[in-house]
Amino acid sequence: MLLENKIGLVIGVANQRSIAWACAEACLSQGATLSFTYQNERLKEKVEKLTANLPNRLLMPCDVTDRSQIQAVFDEIEKHYGRLDFLIHSIAYAPREALEGEFLETSREAFLMSLEISAYSLIELSRHAKRLMTNGGSIVTMTYYGSEKVVPNYNVMGVAKAALEASVRYLAFDLGKYSIRVNAISSGPIKTLAAMGVGDIGKMQSIVAERAPLKRNVQASEVGNTALFLLSDLSSAITGETIYVDCGYNIMGI
Repeated sequence: MLLENKIGLVIGVANQRSIAWACAEACLSQGATLSFTYQNERLKEKVEKLTANLPNRLLMPCDVTDRSQIQAVFDEIEKHYGRLDFLIHSIAYAPREALEGEFLETSREAFLMSLEISAYSLIELSRHAKRLMTNGGSIVTMTYYGSEKVVPNYNVMGVAKAALEASVRYLAFDLGKYSIRVNAISSGPIKTLAAMGVGDIGKMQSIVAERAPLKRNVQASEVGNTALFLLSDLSSAITGETIYVDCGYNIMGI
């Protein structure tokens, strides 16, 4: 029971296929008590159904562009539990038109929105988490290989993920003195609700399965297990890292 008596917050569950939900399931299997947020009323019902039978869970709205909602989430956690031990950040967004055509045509509005939701939100959420992680803690976020190499149709999300990974390193430095670790998981392509907004996700998976050393695609549960490792004391000396969970695809040149 690696996370027994640990209190966690999961941000980014949209449905049962979400990477965030795979992470939550792994944590629950090891004794964690979890709280969840939902982005809007449209997603609330799905998250409610997934978490309905979980003991002592909180379910709260959180649009990360709304500072008052972020504040309310952490206030509620403090009131209900008194502390926080770990945070799973699994959210990203770019307008659909910014994921089509050429990156050159990215609008200012799309760029700013993508960076705010996909990268800056980690900074703001970490700042709030810090005050509740009185006994140290662990923060894990989700990134993708498009931060390093050009992935057609990923466009502005690649830039946002690059900013996210840099943020992980700077946050790890700032929060290390409080015994709070910050890491990222770079997963291979998985058909989640968010990934379906990126063109040719099926083609991406076919290429990975062909070229990756393990000759297959990663499963969401494998990402969840990696998150479990990073959130537990088994990874107590790991911080500021991007861990690849992509069947080895990232090591390949051609």
